[in-house]
Amino acid sequence: MITQTIDYQDGNTGLEGYLAYHETGKHKPVVLVAHDWSGRREMACKAAERIADMGYVGFALDMYGKGIFGADGDAEKNGALMAPFAQDRALLRHRINAALQAVRQLPQVDITKIAAMGFCFGGMCVLELARSGADVQGVICVHGIFAPGNIANANITSKVLCLHGHDDPMVPPEQVLAFETEMTQANVDWQVHVYGGTMHAFTNPKANNPNFGTVYKEVAANRAYRSIENFLNEVFV
Repeated sequence: MITQTIDYQDGNTGLEGYLAYHETGKHKPVVLVAHDWSGRREMACKAAERIADMGYVGFALDMYGKGIFGADGDAEKNGALMAPFAQDRALLRHRINAALQAVRQLPQVDITKIAAMGFCFGGMCVLELARSGADVQGVICVHGIFAPGNIANANITSKVLCLHGHDDPMVPPEQVLAFETEMTQANVDWQVHVYGGTMHAFTNPKANNPNFGTVYKEVAANRAYRSIENFLNEVFV
């Protein structure tokens, strides 16, 4: 596997992505990986490598800026990093679309086959990428935030897969129903897979705070990655 960091820009903000791929042929489908609220750290990079092992190019994007990271268990710091984007969805959409434009310049990438996946905060980011009308084949929200912002959606062309823990306190059932209604009214090809007895952050092995609602669950994580692989196989046909 080949891995490297990639510098790119959003206006005056310098960003640093993490690229992973196997050197067998060129012009492969690419999957953007949007990190959780702690920044483009190990979990996002490992997910990009897992995408590479599926035969694609994985690109862990950067929402915060080069060298800007939160920390495990530091809700105050992580929340402060995420808040500007949660509150300003136009800013969020601009930042993640900068990553989309960056991967389109990479020689390893087939620009006609692009998808995006994201964890927690990153799940919200990839849903906003779809809502922005970006030309991507699919987006995957993994224990992400479903609630939309207050800016109008463009025509959503992407297929959408959401992988959700039923006991996630950050996304109550009424928010799930509202999201399903939003996607249906927008004529989106959407799926929501709900895992029983499962909280937020269920794919993160370091998540172990039931009082906060973040708990790793191996069986749900394994099911999620099987669904991710199936979905990518479908959208990249």
